[in-house]
Order: sequence, then structure tokens, then C-alpha cells
Amino acid sequence: MNEILLATFAGLIVGLFFSAIKLPLPAPPVLPGIMGIVGVYLGGVAYQAIVERFFS
Repeated sequence: MNEILLATFAGLIVGLFFSAIKLPLPAPPVLPGIMGIVGVYLGGVAYQAIVERFFS
């Protein structure tokens, strides 16, 4: 939970900084980009589960 809060806080700081210097936000602007990020995360979680289940 601590990592999630730190990541959210870091994202807030980066968003404020980029907005202050008038740059586009460094985030995917559309749903497919966001779903791609979710897919990468879920793939990593699935890999860890498979490795722990079959190779531990």
C-alpha cells in the first residue's frame, strides 16, 4: 500500500511540474494506452504466479 501511495504522490508532483512549465502530461491520453499499461502489469503478475506455482 505504501508503494501505491508513493507512486500516486510522485505522479501528482510530476503532473503539477509538467503543467507549470506548460508541457503535455507524460501519460497516455486515451483508454487503449491505459489498458496497455494495465496489460503489462497483469502480465507481470501472471508471470510471478506461474513461476511460484510451478517452479518453486
